[in-house]
Amino acid sequence: MRLGPLVDAARRGDQDAARALVEATWPDTFTLAYRLTGNPDDALDVTQEAYLRAFRGLPRFRGEARFTTWLYRVTANCASNHMARLRRSRHDELDFDRVGLSELADWRPEHDPEASASASDERALLTDALMRLPRRLRVVVVLRDVYDLPHRSIAAEVGISEAAAKVRLQRARKRLREDLSHRLRRAEPFETGQRGGRRDAVAS
Repeated sequence: MRLGPLVDAARRGDQDAARALVEATWPDTFTLAYRLTGNPDDALDVTQEAYLRAFRGLPRFRGEARFTTWLYRVTANCASNHMARLRRSRHDELDFDRVGLSELADWRPEHDPEASASASDERALLTDALMRLPRRLRVVVVLRDVYDLPHRSIAAEVGISEAAAKVRLQRARKRLREDLSHRLRRAEPFETGQRGGRRDAVAS
């Protein structure tokens, strides 16, 4: 769907266009919020706040970037603020880390093809490995490798230098690969045993 006409109409105050814009972008926005917070309730709060901010700021949106890229930046900023509030209220030490996925899987909903059972298993492994990363790494890799934000924008949203964002991304990708490699090696004997069992059953 082309969002440009909806954005222009919503900017002029067309409420139907605004609702259509939310419906068109909600799945990606909520998915991003969930990957940054790791909790569906927090993700819902972040998504709602992101849309409130986005529509308040819509008159200032000039279209230098795609609307979705701009909305992702707003969502990332809301997620960062939300987690900071939780950190203060819970007195928890929450970590903002993540790992790179561009060469491993495309997680955007519009690029999620019909998959075989094995592909679904691989995505489940990736999801689990992603959520096991410290949050400070996770946010960098999600924004870069899944949502394709430039390093400069990621650095601005996270509050670090562009060089630091690149270092976090490299560190996150390394940890993700190590985690996946370890878990796949552990799974191989089980899968081999299953295949052997099926062959024995057929032979008998």
